[in-house]
Amino acid sequence: MANKEEILEVLKGVIDPEIGINIVDLGLVYEVESNDEANIITMTLTTPGCPMHSSISAWVENVVGHLEPEKKVIINLVWEPQWAPDKMTDEARQELGHTG
Repeated sequence: MANKEEILEVLKGVIDPEIGINIVDLGLVYEVESNDEANIITMTLTTPGCPMHSSISAWVENVVGHLEPEKKVIINLVWEPQWAPDKMTDEARQELGHTG
């Protein structure tokens, strides 16, 4: 069974196409759970009307599904708490030129 760190590592391969930074460093992934039947990703997007919603969700489902093909991938897309730039890692902030 994949652990949280392994799932987060593959999720770093999912890049927000509008921003060009992976969804983990952007702080879009809120929780990762794994059980015998499924890997469950609780995440958000930078804005509720994000035009890339279906592309990002499909990408997440694809990369996590390849990690453990025998399991379902469940994506819980949530809007609370709302995403804000302070959820980004320091690396993501530096990449975008934010200092604080």
